[in-house]
Amino acid sequence: MHLLRRTLLGVSKAEVEEFKSLSFEQSVERVISDSPIPAAPVNDYEGNINEPDPTVSFGETWVTAEFSVNNLEGGRRNSLKGWLIKNAIEQETTIHEKMVLFLHNLLVVDRDAYTKIQYQYFDLLRQHALGNYKVLINELTTNPAMLRYLNGNSNTVKAPDENYARELQELFCVGKGPNSKYTEGDVREAARVLTGWKTYVNEIKEEGLPVSKFLEGSHDTGDKQFSEFYGNRLIEGRSSFTAGPLELKDLLDMIFENDELALYICRRLYTFFVYTEIDEETESNVIEPMAHIFRESGYELKPVLMTLFKSAHFFEEPNNGALVKSPFEFVVGLWKGLGIKYANPEDISLTYYTNKALKTQMDNMGMDIGDPPSVAGWSVYYQAPLYDKSWITTDTITVRAAFTDSLVGRGIGVSNNGDKIWVKPDLVAFIETLNEPTEPNKLLEEVNSLLLGVVISDQEKDFLKSILLSGQDTDSYWAEAWYAYTNDPTDEQAKGTVQTRLETMFKSLLQLGEVHLM
Repeated sequence: MHLLRRTLLGVSKAEVEEFKSLSFEQSVERVISDSPIPAAPVNDYEGNINEPDPTVSFGETWVTAEFSVNNLEGGRRNSLKGWLIKNAIEQETTIHEKMVLFLHNLLVVDRDAYTKIQYQYFDLLRQHALGNYKVLINELTTNPAMLRYLNGNSNTVKAPDENYARELQELFCVGKGPNSKYTEGDVREAARVLTGWKTYVNEIKEEGLPVSKFLEGSHDTGDKQFSEFYGNRLIEGRSSFTAGPLELKDLLDMIFENDELALYICRRLYTFFVYTEIDEETESNVIEPMAHIFRESGYELKPVLMTLFKSAHFFEEPNNGALVKSPFEFVVGLWKGLGIKYANPEDISLTYYTNKALKTQMDNMGMDIGDPPSVAGWSVYYQAPLYDKSWITTDTITVRAAFTDSLVGRGIGVSNNGDKIWVKPDLVAFIETLNEPTEPNKLLEEVNSLLLGVVISDQEKDFLKSILLSGQDTDSYWAEAWYAYTNDPTDEQAKGTVQTRLETMFKSLLQLGEVHLM
């Protein structure tokens, strides 16, 4: 379960059963496999705007449409974020969606007025989430979203802009560790290498997405001299139409040859998937071997992840339940773990509003998916000393508690074109999927394993069991109630008895601190 908790965004009962038949080696290989690229988001937002979209029919994709007026872009932005949530809920049993989240936090772009550019960015992350990191950085450097976000568009020989050149080194590649000694001169020279790239949002490729071009007249053709940190490398200036791609290749070759890059990326993977702090022993015994594999593989991500998740260190007891779930992981995880379904998957408008309601819950917990607060991402992934514990504050813990109470009680209210429905788990149906639903101890153990990050205490388990038993002493009191329902599912009184006990028990269960851990 530890492997699934850390690599998936929530674990369903069906996924647990799937992995029971696999060996340890097969389980790791199954998790670290690619998922199909999901279909692009569509116009599912018409009920959220004042008039129909004049350029995109309801149910058709908007990612190839021209930029439209602001109210349409607002609907498209919610559509994109809902698409991210739906992809996570409907994920294959692989790490793919979790890696998209990892890269989204590591390689940040800001909200763009042209929402299709943000889609293009997420599509790029998903394509390379389990691929080659160097190829990803190469493509990201000239990606329209990144050119617009970190001022690549305005980086010219006459007005060099150092924004992307700095973050390329500080955040995306070599980091800010004690041995990361790139200089201000390196930032300036990298900015000169990157002059001349421009994105044109109103020009489209065959698939209807924005393009990036290299304008040789805006490029600095002089030689670029780097510091001792990069081996005093000299990148030859060029003046032809191939100068941009060739100098970019030289720049990335130089950066990726520095040992700090592999160490930095492996540290970021470790703190995201294993634990937030790295001591000297972990640096020597885990990070450095991972970095060696990363370099030897030509910067492929899969071999590094395979090594990490097959290591004994990953499964050591102190690492179990040692991370706090982000709001995205918390909300999606409960949805998946409790087996909740979209009320009507064929109704794309209702799905849009359901995802919007879930997004609002995440926002209130401190995570606006699709919009990290800064170029460095969410501070919980890098800010000492609290790190991920910062997800839990006096405000957000109250929001989380209210969310779980509503979820298993009345449900989450979803407004749909003026109507309101309540989305909630079918707790009786969920319990029916468990291995031994008549045995309260085993029932609670399985629920604990699916939804909580660590094993709860005997005292907590006894309290939860007392709810199922309505205060009685014998376990058979729950079994009798369960059999009364299953022997006649049409008996509303019998079902109501079971339903009431389950709702009360789950409300208490989801108030435990262990529900926030993974």
